[in-house]
Amino acid sequence: MFRYFVRRVLQGVLTFFGATFFMYALVFANQQDPLQALAGERPLPENVRQVLTERYHLDEPFIAQYGHYMRGLLTGDFGTSLTNRKISDMMADAWPVTIRLAVLAVIISAVIAITAGIVSGIRRGGPFDTTTLVITLILLSLPIVVLAPLAQLIFGVQLQWLPATSGADPGLYHLLLPAVVLACLVIATQIRVTRASVAENLRSDYVRTARAKGLTTRRVIGVHVLRNSLIPVVTLIGVDLGNLMAGAIVTEQVFNIPGVGFNLSQGIRTEDGPRVVGFVTILVIVFLVVNLVVDLLYAVLDPRIRYE
Repeated sequence: MFRYFVRRVLQGVLTFFGATFFMYALVFANQQDPLQALAGERPLPENVRQVLTERYHLDEPFIAQYGHYMRGLLTGDFGTSLTNRKISDMMADAWPVTIRLAVLAVIISAVIAITAGIVSGIRRGGPFDTTTLVITLILLSLPIVVLAPLAQLIFGVQLQWLPATSGADPGLYHLLLPAVVLACLVIATQIRVTRASVAENLRSDYVRTARAKGLTTRRVIGVHVLRNSLIPVVTLIGVDLGNLMAGAIVTEQVFNIPGVGFNLSQGIRTEDGPRVVGFVTILVIVFLVVNLVVDLLYAVLDPRIRYE
């Protein structure tokens, strides 16, 4: 287990540097005149332009800019946004909001997907299974750019069941509707994977043996089938974290949530390279850590799995 952990950490370090390099290259290639984009239609004085150009190393080649960024990053300095705010301070304000939103979305999707997937897997071909498959097909066909404003219009504006916008410091109640929208991004896939995994395990030899020993159906499903069926679901939840973060860019913009996605959207719109790079760097770290934790959980869920 220790060797596997060290190997995965080393692979994560290489992935981190590769991802940040390509991401920084994309931001660098996409920049046209970020200082003028920040100023808008107002003319930017030449002396101000010169000072800002030297401060953000915009007159230096790409490799030199990337070197400045990595030196600061390794010392815990994420740099300064073009709005003259420390990116670390912006992260301190944005990350708690996005974490609450993502955790709420994961809980909603996991509870609904696991419950519906188990029932569908046990009662394949029944009315519940057919209805669930139709609903998942509809959810898979709706992109987040359609689903988010549609949910806001129906449940937030017309029915007024939930707040249509979240505001500056949203609580769990204000994040409920955007969390449900985010959960819809991944819940359909999780239901189908859970259903297929449960149905496959119900046909396994160890299930027939457990039933032959006289174990109750509740014990067979709850102890044996469910534990083995959760392995691909846990994997999928870890992978879906990236989809939730990507969907948060649109969702936070629609529901006016001042989180990571909102800051990334603002940074892309204003060509604020330092802000975009800083936030994406943390997203890369989060994605690597979550995938490592998910892989280590395999051995906990299935004693047959050992990492040598």
